[in-house]
Amino acid sequence: MWRSKNTLDGARTHIINKDDCLPALFRTRREVREFIDQEYGYIRTRRDLREEPHGWKMPVPIRVKIVATPDGRRTDVR
Repeated sequence: MWRSKNTLDGARTHIINKDDCLPALFRTRREVREFIDQEYGYIRTRRDLREEPHGWKMPVPIRVKIVATPDGRRTDVR
């Protein structure tokens, strides 16, 4: 999950997408941690990106639950 917090936009989070515009989903936490280090590890060393005006934070792995309903209704996903 991407995270940022700054005075202009406030706290923002979203699921990271890969190059093909699909969500980056993984089977294990190890896989997602390796992906985060490889793609976003530079944020850890870039103080200018972590402070204002950007307010970026290192992405964190989260558990995602996908629910499909036969009639196509949207459900409350947490």
